[in-house]
Amino acid sequence: MLDWNAFNEPEDQPIVSPKQDLRATIGTVSDQIKEVPSSNSTQHNQEGLTAFEIAQKALEKMDLTPAFKELEVGADRIHVDDKRMINCRADLNQLVPFKYDWAWTKYLDGCANHWMPQEINMTQDIALWRSNDGLSNDERMLVKRNLGFFSTADSLVANNLVLSIYRLITNPECRQYLLRQAFEEAIHTHAYQYCIESLGMDEGEIFNMYREVPAIAKKSTWALKYTQAIGDQNFQTGTTETDQELLQNLIAFYCVLEGLFFYCGFTQILSMGRRNKMTGVAEQFQYILRDESMHVNFGVDVINQIKNENPQLWTAEFQAKMTQMILEGLALEIEYARDTMPRGILGMNAQMMEDYLKFIANRRLTQIGLSEQFPGVENPFPWMSEIMDLRKEKNFFETRVTEYQVGGALSWD
Repeated sequence: MLDWNAFNEPEDQPIVSPKQDLRATIGTVSDQIKEVPSSNSTQHNQEGLTAFEIAQKALEKMDLTPAFKELEVGADRIHVDDKRMINCRADLNQLVPFKYDWAWTKYLDGCANHWMPQEINMTQDIALWRSNDGLSNDERMLVKRNLGFFSTADSLVANNLVLSIYRLITNPECRQYLLRQAFEEAIHTHAYQYCIESLGMDEGEIFNMYREVPAIAKKSTWALKYTQAIGDQNFQTGTTETDQELLQNLIAFYCVLEGLFFYCGFTQILSMGRRNKMTGVAEQFQYILRDESMHVNFGVDVINQIKNENPQLWTAEFQAKMTQMILEGLALEIEYARDTMPRGILGMNAQMMEDYLKFIANRRLTQIGLSEQFPGVENPFPWMSEIMDLRKEKNFFETRVTEYQVGGALSWD
């Protein structure tokens, strides 16, 4: 029978407060393990010790000093004001309390918008691609060029996130979103591979275009140069020069690679879908574009937060440099538009695409506090804004609901 009085008896080990030195407490772990019976361990080494006894001896020799230093054992609890976007000394393992609620909200939104490539029906695309007269040569080239660029572009983004940005952003809720974004980049690469495989394309030809097609190679090479410096494991922020280098990388990837380089190709493929051509590929691109739009919005918020917390970085000279960088990206994307559309196609041409890209470039510039460079330019493709609006729906019996969400996140109001 249980003796409830036993619960009121003092414990053998006192409760240790966060500020107490825990070395003595943790140091007794190996002693406690010794009390575990090892009668079930029948295999012995040459000294007559079981594998478990060897593990116990290894613990006795373990130096806990590096771990204590890394975890700052006994340190005070984290306060919101301790958190910063970069160069923060607060414990990155403590997700809460949140300082940037928008970052956590974006993480939740990304999870709610989960999808997988195999969920999209590619049957009509396969039949159209195999037919002799279903697509013109220009349309076929357009599909190939875009799959060729995007199949490696999202890998470049993921590598930049995982190998560089995640290490240097010192805020846990933003890191949480970065992990979600990295997974989404993997889904996007999966989607392009799924399209390529479904259509029976030459995988070597498509995946190697970033080495063989100049308009694609230039964009990839341009993006990679902004990863090289901060990708070095010895690179550390903490000075004006290195902080600006990180900020430059964020602007290059969020405002140009994801915020500008993707828009020509997405407009082209989605225009095909509007004409009932390659509808499966177009639907894949539609979901990817919506993910990318969330990525850009998150990146813009991170960039502006770094600016607010570190105003010394946002000098007139640095602003001029960032404006030029974005305009360089614009020039490369205009070149890509001309390469993929040597003639008018799908109700658009290279000049219309150039106007659209200038319209997007203006938006990216103003989003991070720079001056627009093309006053008065208008959007020739207003339907693109509608496609990115998550509130529109499609015929339930023809395809998925466009406002895609996992079941647990759906609202039936």
